[in-house]
Amino acid sequence: MNLADRVALFSALRQANPEPKGELRSESPFQHLVAVVLSAQSTDVGVNRVTPELFRRAPNAASMVALGETGIIECIRSLGLYNSKAKHVWALSRILHEQYQGQVPDDRAILESLPGVGRKTANVVLNVCFGHPTLAVDTHVFRLARRLGLAQGKTPTAVEKELLEKIPEEFLYHAHHWLILHGRYVCTARKPGCDRCLIATWCAKLEID
Repeated sequence: MNLADRVALFSALRQANPEPKGELRSESPFQHLVAVVLSAQSTDVGVNRVTPELFRRAPNAASMVALGETGIIECIRSLGLYNSKAKHVWALSRILHEQYQGQVPDDRAILESLPGVGRKTANVVLNVCFGHPTLAVDTHVFRLARRLGLAQGKTPTAVEKELLEKIPEEFLYHAHHWLILHGRYVCTARKPGCDRCLIATWCAKLEID
């Protein structure tokens, strides 16, 4: 896909949704970090069902530490992998409380050093909470980027690198939300909604894998 097509594609997505938002609900960087950690192998809908009570009991790092793993489990038991997620949430909360005054650092290396936080989670937090022009490559973004011809990498990290190089700078801040939402609701894996796709003009030029 050439530069003109990339500009046109993202312009169409921007025109339809100028300020895209992620679907995880939170009221602070700390809560957003916790929500993203909880979303691993779970849906945003499922996470949003459990976080209101979790954040009512523990809205910040200090209160999450006080709540303890058992208390966290009581709130998130409906999620898959709840035991390991509770362990990670408690451990990262303790580190933030003891080493960073309860604040989530605007620093990739520190974020990725926290329990349960990998590159994808760090990218989400850096973008949503701190305004970094980066993107998280989840299954939707990975599939969509390859289908559209925006990237051909065989790993999420490779696709991320290609997208950061190929997406024009003016679109980078919102790019991962546009792609995630499009992949989640329009260009789905099992049955792409090509008849209602805003960017089918460019996709139709390519062989869909």
